[in-house]
Amino acid sequence: MTADNPLLAPWNTPFAVPPFASIEPAHYSPAFEAAISAHNAEIAEIADNPEAPSFDNTIAAMERAGRLLDRVASVFFNLTGAHTNDELETIELDLAPVLARHSNAIYQNAKLFERIDTLVKVGDSGLDAEQARVLDRYHTAFVRAGAGLSPEAKTRIGAIAERLATLGTNFGQNVLADEKSWSLTLEGEDDLAGLPDFLRDAAAQAARDRGLDGKHVITLSRSSIEPFLQFSARRDLREKAFAAWIARGEAGKTDNRAIIAETVALRAERAKLLGFETFAHYRLDDSMAKTPEAAMELLRSVWTPARAQALAERDALQELARSEGGNFDIAAWDWRFYSEKRRKAEFDLDESQLKPYLQLDKIIEAAFDTATRLFGVTFVERFDVPVYHPDVRVFEVKDREGKPVGLFLGDYFARSSKRSGAWMSEYRGQERLNGDIRPVIVNVMNFAKAADGQPTLLSYDDARTLFHEFGHGLHGLLSDVTYPLLAGTNVARDFVEFPSQLYEHWFEQTDVLERFALHYKTGEPMPKALLDRLMASRTFNQGFATVEYVSSALVDLEFHLLTSTEGLDANAFETKILGEIGMPEAMVMRHRPPHFQHVFAGDGYSSAYYSYLWSEVLDADGFGAFEEAGDIFAPAVAAKLRDFVYAAGNRRKPDEAYRAFRGRDPEPSALLKKRGLLEAAE
Repeated sequence: MTADNPLLAPWNTPFAVPPFASIEPAHYSPAFEAAISAHNAEIAEIADNPEAPSFDNTIAAMERAGRLLDRVASVFFNLTGAHTNDELETIELDLAPVLARHSNAIYQNAKLFERIDTLVKVGDSGLDAEQARVLDRYHTAFVRAGAGLSPEAKTRIGAIAERLATLGTNFGQNVLADEKSWSLTLEGEDDLAGLPDFLRDAAAQAARDRGLDGKHVITLSRSSIEPFLQFSARRDLREKAFAAWIARGEAGKTDNRAIIAETVALRAERAKLLGFETFAHYRLDDSMAKTPEAAMELLRSVWTPARAQALAERDALQELARSEGGNFDIAAWDWRFYSEKRRKAEFDLDESQLKPYLQLDKIIEAAFDTATRLFGVTFVERFDVPVYHPDVRVFEVKDREGKPVGLFLGDYFARSSKRSGAWMSEYRGQERLNGDIRPVIVNVMNFAKAADGQPTLLSYDDARTLFHEFGHGLHGLLSDVTYPLLAGTNVARDFVEFPSQLYEHWFEQTDVLERFALHYKTGEPMPKALLDRLMASRTFNQGFATVEYVSSALVDLEFHLLTSTEGLDANAFETKILGEIGMPEAMVMRHRPPHFQHVFAGDGYSSAYYSYLWSEVLDADGFGAFEEAGDIFAPAVAAKLRDFVYAAGNRRKPDEAYRAFRGRDPEPSALLKKRGLLEAAE
């Protein structure tokens, strides 16, 4: 079987990248079966070891175990996100409870937990700081999985985990199905009214991809629908597109509302079995925030000034619409359209002016150059590495001495086989336990691809997203730890966004924009006058952006603070919470519950969507270290940032890591200043 299955055979490829062309859907199920069996044997050997427990024969042994399963799973789950198909989705649904059951069996193994618990009670004698941290993280993970509970409780927690795995997979597949099935065909010039050339070109390419040559198509990819809502002069079409956008996961076979109700109920039950008042208390107990009350305090402190700012923005949009003869109240599908007009009026700036200067290739180059200037790493494109789709680009990353750091894959364009959004993942993580293992990191985006022969142009938000995800990518690439458990982005959820959000700051610096924001036709840099107007407008519409996000984070927390979930209706609950916090009219959450994949397509950000804001306190304050040094690439500050954040993984508690970098705790006011909300807060 090993010889016939490429997932189980050695990979003689650069950086041991999967041989994608040889892998077929039929290979996955037997590969998972073999890998799980091998992992079970390894775990049994550790648990049944007659020798007294030691760090090496228990913790290090666990870190060495399961490598085949990690390898198979990394290929499979990266592809189910970035390039899936019906066969993979069927396997994914079948596999979800199997993998949950396998994980439960390990983390509820009484013999294994006894060995780990013994090591914790004995103390840290002879362990270095990293080993002590690994031991602590394993013990915490076992306790949080219910290892110390009664057999009956462990059985129930296991059943809950299996069911949640299936529900989460169903949720994500339903959203993807809705995104794939909907499109808006623009039939003629009337339907194209107001659309700038770059959006027309992207819509024409989307039509060609669907065999509709000569027409234009808007999809539910954010890089397609958001600019359509910004520029389309057809209010009726904006309403139609917006209705589809916010209704994903809400009707027919893909209705996720029952999944939400069951998910919230099961999470609450699991938390109570583990001794916590609510799921939010359970989830945040092992985070920087520690308690949902602390997270809620941050969200509400930002909500009040953001809401006031958003209401003022709405009034300005209403006045603008009426001045143009609009005899209607501003609705959600109008906000982006009139905001774009208002930005043009107030700053003489609109997206169509910026986009010609934001070429995808140049923004990638800018992200790489920033990393070179900060951390001394360089990037060389390679064309001899297997890829899973022709659009994927591959870069070898080297350090100052020319030694390999890792491999970076960039998958930038939207397609129907890819779920929406943008993310970083890995095919292989960094470690030194089994030799000098170099990471293989991937960034996945959903940018609208330009027509053949034309450069892909990004919106300002798209370009910032690229920097954000590349910040995550560097967190994985620069990792410098011994043990896999601590590597890269394996940190607290409300700390993991700090390196990525901090990296966004460099994109917004004039030093970077002057060098890389070059017109795609003339090659000329963005004119200083335009750059100045861009800088002046950076906090424009931040009331809207902040309310859109914070409302989502508040609803997420409120779902998971429920102590009783009987009769829970997701839409009614959403309406109730938004009413209580005073959600401005003409606004909706950035992610409504039926398509809130961060929270319901798995446990990733459940009770923890607040993390972006928590990390933003850190990034707003953290960039100040460079500003105070008078150099946004200050070598001494960059060295601290690399050593204590990007390279450090989870070697320290996150608050300790931040203090080691910054020399003090963060100043919360930096967040309001960054978003231009200080005045509203006062």
